[in-house]
Amino acid sequence: MGGFTPGFGQPASSPLYGHYGDGNPSPSAPQSAMLKTSVPFGPAAPVGSSPPAIHQFNQGSFQNGPSNAAQQSNRYPAPPPSYSSYYPPSQATYPNSSPSSSAVQLANRLSNMQVNSYSPNNAQAPPPPLTSGIQPSLHGRPPPPQQAALPSGPPISPPPANNLNSHCSPPSFPPGARQEGIPGSSPPNANLLQQQLSNQHPGPGLSPQYGNFAPPMAGAQLSYPGGLPSGPAQLAGPQQKKLDPDSIPSPIQVIENDKISRGGQIYATNIRGQVPPLVTTDCVIQDQGHASPRYIRCTAYCFPSSADMAKQAQIPLAAIIKPFANVLPNETPLYLVNHGETGPIRCNRCKAYMCPFMQFIEGGRKYQCGFCNCVNDVPPFYFQHLDHIGRRIDHYERPELSLGSYEYIATLDYCKNNKLPQPPAYIFMIDVSYNNIKSGLVKIICEELKTVLDRLPREEQEEASTIRVGFVTYNKVLHFFNVKSNLAQPQMMVVTDVSEVFVPLLDGFLVNFQESRAVINNLLDQIPEIFADSNESETVFAPIIQAGMEALKAAECAGKLFIFHSSLPTAEAPGKLKNRDDRKLVNTEKEKMLFQPQTNIYETLAKDCVANGCSVDLFLFPSQYVDVASMGLITMHTGGTLYKYSNFQVHSDSQQFLNDLRKDIEKRLGFDAIMRVRTSTGFRATDFLGAVYMNNTTDVEMAAVDCDKAVTVEFKHDDKLNEDSGALIQCAILYTSMSGQRRLRIHNLGLNCSSQLVDVYKSCETDALINFFAKSAYKAILSQPLKTVREILVNQTARMLACYRKNCASPSAVSQLILPDSMKVLPVYMNCLLKGCVLAGKPEISTDERAFHRQLVMAMDAAGTQLLFYPQFLPIHSMDVSADVFPMAVRCSEDRLSEGGLFLLANGIHMFLWLGVSAPPELIQGIFNVPSFAHVSTEATILPDVDNPYSLKLRAMIDHLQNKSPYSMKILIVKQREQPEMVFRQFLVEDKSVYGGASYVDFLCCVHKEICQLLN
Repeated sequence: MGGFTPGFGQPASSPLYGHYGDGNPSPSAPQSAMLKTSVPFGPAAPVGSSPPAIHQFNQGSFQNGPSNAAQQSNRYPAPPPSYSSYYPPSQATYPNSSPSSSAVQLANRLSNMQVNSYSPNNAQAPPPPLTSGIQPSLHGRPPPPQQAALPSGPPISPPPANNLNSHCSPPSFPPGARQEGIPGSSPPNANLLQQQLSNQHPGPGLSPQYGNFAPPMAGAQLSYPGGLPSGPAQLAGPQQKKLDPDSIPSPIQVIENDKISRGGQIYATNIRGQVPPLVTTDCVIQDQGHASPRYIRCTAYCFPSSADMAKQAQIPLAAIIKPFANVLPNETPLYLVNHGETGPIRCNRCKAYMCPFMQFIEGGRKYQCGFCNCVNDVPPFYFQHLDHIGRRIDHYERPELSLGSYEYIATLDYCKNNKLPQPPAYIFMIDVSYNNIKSGLVKIICEELKTVLDRLPREEQEEASTIRVGFVTYNKVLHFFNVKSNLAQPQMMVVTDVSEVFVPLLDGFLVNFQESRAVINNLLDQIPEIFADSNESETVFAPIIQAGMEALKAAECAGKLFIFHSSLPTAEAPGKLKNRDDRKLVNTEKEKMLFQPQTNIYETLAKDCVANGCSVDLFLFPSQYVDVASMGLITMHTGGTLYKYSNFQVHSDSQQFLNDLRKDIEKRLGFDAIMRVRTSTGFRATDFLGAVYMNNTTDVEMAAVDCDKAVTVEFKHDDKLNEDSGALIQCAILYTSMSGQRRLRIHNLGLNCSSQLVDVYKSCETDALINFFAKSAYKAILSQPLKTVREILVNQTARMLACYRKNCASPSAVSQLILPDSMKVLPVYMNCLLKGCVLAGKPEISTDERAFHRQLVMAMDAAGTQLLFYPQFLPIHSMDVSADVFPMAVRCSEDRLSEGGLFLLANGIHMFLWLGVSAPPELIQGIFNVPSFAHVSTEATILPDVDNPYSLKLRAMIDHLQNKSPYSMKILIVKQREQPEMVFRQFLVEDKSVYGGASYVDFLCCVHKEICQLLN
């Protein structure tokens, strides 16, 4: 992104390997699972399928016009200076709460509950439902792909200039047609409805006039008072009519439509450039020559053929790569290819690995590289004859020729110092300062480790894990433990010199858990007792990481540190931190400093950790500011995971923590990894965003990469792309397996290219676009003011949609907002990103919470960011207890709540169960085992185990949502009209936010206003 400098990402792992080319192949190698297709990697996906009807939405003041090419000179140009900030005033009101104190109260609850700032809504009566029919296109021009349009009605002039204080908070919004597939139909007499509405008082200073807008189109249309100005959130004068939310594009409907059309089916990857099902659609994926979308998803599956065209469209060209993604049990795991001492076959020029994109010629004696077109000799051992269509006769017997994803066993050339690696190790490092001992946290950790270590990850063919374990405790000093299996008692060695940390023992520190189980269990029983009388409250942090890294280095193995820490490291030692939580910096030029580390020692330490294959997982238990931006840096750069439990209480938070710990220890992952992305001629990878470290411009280094981490890669043109050969991507990741074997994991994907913008827009995927925009923005805030970043996001959204309106849409009234079908929910997702706690820029939100949220997103895949920014909102009261399916989700808005309902909301990090005051007693009884609403305790974080259909169904739903998320979600029970409801409302992301974020409707107005300016 032009003004943005992108950031960090997240991967995943797969078991079960069949062996190919091995000297002694396993008798159970799943060779029969190979899939036969008629082509090696499939034809190009068709780009011109017939378009469905145009979706039109009545909008009295939406306008489009000719584009100004000069305004698109760079990808992220500065937005027009007239836009101060997109945020409306933050004076949202709530029932029974004082406006002056609501934000402070909410901030306190957010801090206590560890809940991020999202978007609640002003508690107002829901607007009357208004719809109009679908208006088909009558133009003679060839039909474009599906598009949503908001047709015209009489526009309204803005309120007086002295009322403006933000550039997208209009008081009202015009209605529109329902989307195709949404239940409902045209009103019986839309023209009469329009006349009734247009006779109403439009509000102070708002006279109905056309101004610069076109007169209304003929046909059924609805006009609304109010315009698109930067108006205040509240205007004096009569109450204005509001839009029926069902008449603007619904994320829920888009998700459900995709589930209906593609859910439960087999998705075969044999066609180049085909757009996969959405991340929210469950299907079985068959690899037939291109990598599964579980491994690679793209923002567009048809790239523009030239740089000028890409610049015109402003669509980011990027891939979200999750190299170790888990596959479903009924999907084929990756095959393992072994070419013996010769190693993988590669192109002599570009070093791409053998894959389905290589073309064999001259009777099979040579092959032409699909990436650089270099002609290479086929090694004698690899020679095979070609069939009548020029394909090798062993095509389907070799995964590297017929599949999009597979693995190679690497040779010594791929190992450090030409030595085979040792199996990795896990080191557990426990903060035993006063507060952790007294709270009972240390005891919980020790008790859990005694059982969870039985579930250390292992390869499928192994009976037991080969991962070794070690233990350290610390406060101001470090305590190492010798747990060698022949000892009667564990031995403790203390390191007091934290400025020059060394490892006091090698033999007996890293051990096999099964062999040393008795000594380790003895140690874990003793640790809480050894430090029971300690009054030491100060801690160190950097020396602990240094010590763990040195221990792994001395053992000549890669590994992971599990650090359990609770306070700001204030003891005199390297990496000492001070409290710099200065909320006065918010919304100033210096706000970016809050996201930067306060000392460069952590950056240096992260670099050393990556070089030595030392990944860091950090479990934080803060009761006050701990500087997540500094402490979390090592976790992010080393491919680790950060967990945070604010104001940890043993009785209410231990279950969430223990679930996270179990998931984290059991994760399948690769160690000491290096990833490189190669492309065919004409474009290249230019930026990498994720939980990674970049020592140069091409190699992505990760001390470890697990099944949840994804790296987002941006591409740029350096020449014209060939529409026949397409755009090819190969991701190769070299890593050490859990058993200590050096391997190469390869993912290949082919995309289409086109000189027609309409093909590019048709192939876009909104979930991937939002992932890219979020990571790019979160990287940019390290160096740019947040206000600038927000403006860039709004501006680029408008530019993408303006380009479509000008170049791809059928001719129509200039006052229509027209959205490409593939991007019709882009505005709502973009608005959710803008008012999320990282970019919101409000001093009420804790600095640590914003830094924590930023770090999580930098490592997420497209499914993670989609759920985080637009939570799943399920009406529990309408679930069918006898059916296997969940109730259909509803839109995240207060309008969907009802006093007689129960709603479950989950975003991958938080989970709420909202209870209406008139919820059915039988439902309350069935779920909570109490007689009525008044008896439900909001202190509980786990639902009682009741043998009742309602309880069983709800708990099954919750378990399903928990299993899909990398993080365990603590359930917060929220009662209607009680104070905690304000926290819950932050997640109703289509509504206005208490912190000033615009509603979906208002933001759509804002984007349309920018589009109008660009086209004029």
